[in-house]
Amino acid sequence: MNENTQFEYEVLIREFHLDSFGHVNNAAYVQLYEEARWDFITKNGFGLDYVQKHQIGPVILDLQVRFKRELKNRETIKILSRTLEIVSPKIMVLEQSMIKADGKVASEATFTVGFFDMKERKLISANEDWLKACGVKLK
Repeated sequence: MNENTQFEYEVLIREFHLDSFGHVNNAAYVQLYEEARWDFITKNGFGLDYVQKHQIGPVILDLQVRFKRELKNRETIKILSRTLEIVSPKIMVLEQSMIKADGKVASEATFTVGFFDMKERKLISANEDWLKACGVKLK
């Protein structure tokens, strides 16, 4: 079992998340997942201020989103996030899911994330601050 920390983020679905079918637009799912990721890394000391000061931070290399149930206007959901796997010193896989108030899964996603040096414009090995911000249990 994965021992890394699981983060929880609560959000209210609003009108601007919706498409013409009256449920959350597929692109809005990706935005909501990103909002949850920024929330937990910021709370763990790796927010935008850190990224801009040190010129290093996360970039999405790949994503897979699965839609299981509709999310509708004014529903409150929880987004659960955790690091699933460290693929290499530069790359990790994050797992996220959206949980409806009744406990049913509305969406699941996996994100392959690289650690990026903005000055050199290349992936670099993740530092300890980033791993801690992602809830990785360091040995």
